[in-house]
Amino acid sequence: MGLDLKALCVREKTNLESFSSKIVAIDAYNAIYQFLSIIRGPDGQPLSDNSGKITSHISGLFYRNVNFLSLGIKPVYVFDGRPPSLKTAEIEKRKQIKKDATIKYEKALSEGKYDEARKYAQQTSVLRDEMVNDSKKLLDLFGIPYIQAPSEGEATAAHLTITGKAYASASQDFDSLLFGAKKLVRNFTNSGRRKLPNRNTTIEVEPEIIDLHKTLSELGVTREQLVDIGILIGTDYNPDGFERIGPKTALKIVKEHGRLEDIPQIQDKLVELDYKKLRQMFLSPQIVDVKEINFGNIDYQGVISYLTQERNFSQERVETSLNRLKKSFEKKSHTLEQWFG
Repeated sequence: MGLDLKALCVREKTNLESFSSKIVAIDAYNAIYQFLSIIRGPDGQPLSDNSGKITSHISGLFYRNVNFLSLGIKPVYVFDGRPPSLKTAEIEKRKQIKKDATIKYEKALSEGKYDEARKYAQQTSVLRDEMVNDSKKLLDLFGIPYIQAPSEGEATAAHLTITGKAYASASQDFDSLLFGAKKLVRNFTNSGRRKLPNRNTTIEVEPEIIDLHKTLSELGVTREQLVDIGILIGTDYNPDGFERIGPKTALKIVKEHGRLEDIPQIQDKLVELDYKKLRQMFLSPQIVDVKEINFGNIDYQGVISYLTQERNFSQERVETSLNRLKKSFEKKSHTLEQWFG
């Protein structure tokens, strides 16, 4: 699922500290899905409160944003609106994958294969409306702004980088580059140590940044041509792409012929695809043109009350994290006083 541009992009390792004082537009659904997938118990079930409501997404947002704010990062979350009609096939495909994963999860669990069960459980995550509302409530309490996009959140996040409102767009999906994100940062909301499935070992997941201008220069193509390369490989709007055309082949034939209309070997299939509309989905997407991004104050007591009283989080852990955040703010303030004093 998603566009596979990894082999073509100029990717540079980075760290979260390098984003201090910068605004980063985060693809909210992408981040929340990661939290729902990763934050689970030993049997693969997501975390939940005393009433049985899932809290994995809230846990991920809480601890990750404490970390962001402690480092001086300014996150803004962009939520998806209505998906484009062209995405229907991909949505149905994802639903089927979740159904298949659910069957495999239950089978592995019944056989006591817990590592295997957990792997399949991660593929069953479903983002429901109440989870989106939970997330927005917590962001409000943190004073972290969020934007409701009319359609794809990635498109509006990319637009924020184009207009200079944000330094980078954060998502796992390379589609952000087709939407024109000047800088895309991956592994932003899931960096850190991760256990490998079915293996008693961990890896360090590091953020990486992709500069669109550098990538286009290195490849020798325009953004419009990059969109055509994406269409050949397969996007969320044409998930199957073109048969036997991978990233390197797509790059080669687009550089050779210039655009989809002029590539001889794909003309039979091209007539079956509304490629002009597909192209415009990326080049002129539905977005919110945000004039200003405003950050609010943290309602510490509100965060504590919501997490501990309503969602049954450990009060000690919540207060410890918030105290760490307060100390980081105090340290920065003290440093500034010294600098200007």
